[in-house]
Amino acid sequence: MKYIGLDLGTKTLGVAFSDSLGIFASAHSIIRHEDNLSFLVKEVGKLMQENQAEEIVLGFPKNMNNTIGERAERSLAFQKMLENDLGVKVHLIDERLSTKEATDLLIRNDTSRKKRKKVIDSMAATIILQSFLERRGK
Repeated sequence: MKYIGLDLGTKTLGVAFSDSLGIFASAHSIIRHEDNLSFLVKEVGKLMQENQAEEIVLGFPKNMNNTIGERAERSLAFQKMLENDLGVKVHLIDERLSTKEATDLLIRNDTSRKKRKKVIDSMAATIILQSFLERRGK
């Protein structure tokens, strides 16, 4: 089964896809938005169709103390919209520290600061999706 991984930010949506076997995740793109979740749902639907993805893995940004804050509430609202409008299963996965992990990985690979800004959200989506794939496989 092929999955699409999403990292919902305030200005961008990071996108990643799994391979058709659901084993490996790879970065795909970043969608810029003006906090317009309806626009994002349509864009995700197009990407899913183009890439033949069947289910969504959405980062769920809990606070470090495991509570649900404003960003997590926004992800829950986005999850409901995706499920209702696209008719697909949306898996929420704890994404705490995924952006830091992506940043650290890019720094270790000597990626310039300018380039990191362009790819960080899709890398975070890749980490979120890969984490889901590994947990699912156990």
